Amino acid sequence: MNLEEIKSEIEANVPGCSLEIIPNGSPSGQHSLLVDPDHAFAVAGFLRDAANLRLDYCSNVTGVDWPAKEVSTKVKTKKVVDGVEQEVDEVLKTQSGGYLEAVYHLFSVEQRQGPVVLRMRTEDRADRVHLPSLTPVWRSADYQEREIFDLFGIIFDGHPDLRRLLMWEGFEDHPMRRDYVDPDDYEYEPTAHDEVLKRAKEHLSAEGGL
Repeated sequence: MNLEEIKSEIEANVPGCSLEIIPNGSPSGQHSLLVDPDHAFAVAGFLRDAANLRLDYCSNVTGVDWPAKEVSTKVKTKKVVDGVEQEVDEVLKTQSGGYLEAVYHLFSVEQRQGPVVLRMRTEDRADRVHLPSLTPVWRSADYQEREIFDLFGIIFDGHPDLRRLLMWEGFEDHPMRRDYVDPDDYEYEPTAHDEVLKRAKEHLSAEGGL
């Protein structure tokens, strides 16, 4: 079943959902399906349970940061130049975009098909960064949604244990954001390697290496 057919199946079985096929121009041609967050949980359940789909395995969940972009558009306007009205080209600059994405790669183990790529987008990158957790549908999304929360800042509503995974509690900001700035003090959490490094330096010092 191709993505157009899957889209039609979802629209027939999940009333009110908004779906859009996002084309992929790369050699893989792996197009994806963008779903509105309000219906994403119902869509996910349908994809897993529908007899002709059975997308029962989520292999990967990825976060993507799309900062706002400045878009330049040429428009024709009329202006008075040296006392004569003329039609001139002007460039209008506007801001577009500015959101985060969660991208789910789905397979059917039962029917040996996939991947089907499902996307959700937040409203912006600042305050409206909530998306529904799909972990209750695909348990394998648990740690991957936590990683996206940690590194990108998407808040997955309904996640059973949403907390940082790679960075420590109390860490501020999200390191995979495109506008993330490294701290200049380089403070870090102690790790199990600290004692090993200390012993290595003592050994080298005793051998005359330092």
